[in-house]
Amino acid sequence: MSGFSTPTFLDEATRLGATECLLLGGMAGFLMGTEPSPADRAHSFRRLMIIPLAEDVAALSKRFGVDVYTLFNMSEVSAPIVSELNPTALGTCGRQREGVEARIVDENDCEVPIGTAAELVLRTDCPWTTAAGYYRMPEATAKAWRNGWFHTGDMFRVDEAGNFFFVDRAKDAIRRRGENISSFEVEEQVLAHPAVLETAVVGVAADGGEQDVLAVIAPKPGITIDPTELIEFLVPRLAHFMVPRYVRLVEALPKTPTSKIEKHTLRGEGLTPDTWDREAAGIHVRRQRLS
Repeated sequence: MSGFSTPTFLDEATRLGATECLLLGGMAGFLMGTEPSPADRAHSFRRLMIIPLAEDVAALSKRFGVDVYTLFNMSEVSAPIVSELNPTALGTCGRQREGVEARIVDENDCEVPIGTAAELVLRTDCPWTTAAGYYRMPEATAKAWRNGWFHTGDMFRVDEAGNFFFVDRAKDAIRRRGENISSFEVEEQVLAHPAVLETAVVGVAADGGEQDVLAVIAPKPGITIDPTELIEFLVPRLAHFMVPRYVRLVEALPKTPTSKIEKHTLRGEGLTPDTWDREAAGIHVRRQRLS
């Protein structure tokens, strides 16, 4: 397949005889957003891997007649966290698999309490199931594999049942007025808006060496988005400091050949002339106090 296309995806997969598939980003949501039809079951799939797991697994499994699972993986490791089939914990990446140790630690590599977001570090029983280092990059190798653990650079939290939940890439986290913001969490709420097809949330430079929140959004085909209405939609869903100050509407988001959104491109572009500023529009979001 040359790429993912919602209208032709199931037909193309059946033509190829595909029985399993990896759906990244919003692909599963695009499929669930189509009108139900007999084609939903007229395909060859038996299982779908969905990353991240943002959809109602029971509803998706029932509609398309497939089993669903999810996981967390990187090039340096070999699927250390994997879910059971049809996981019920929404948003989970799964649990550490046999042969893997996973911890969530602070900047001193001290383990943090359950439910606290911090960096995921890993090690395995068999050393060759993870990379040994980066080619001709001794400093990067020493930093990533320090203290006998591989440092993923990803922020996670874990619950009492041992389910791991991705919070954000450490480099994608946004620092605004003393608050740490997960771009992933903001993106989840922006995607909940019925007119939004895709989004990427990044930090842009603000006064004082910190950042403001920019949401770059691709609307669904044929639909326009009113930034003011979008902010009104987000205010009750997000903490006041997480509501984007800037909104930029684009036809499509820049992506890698594997369909991952290129956030570094959006950061480099920063505030373009077509970016909408809610504060310039007179919209100020403040902390709500209980009376």
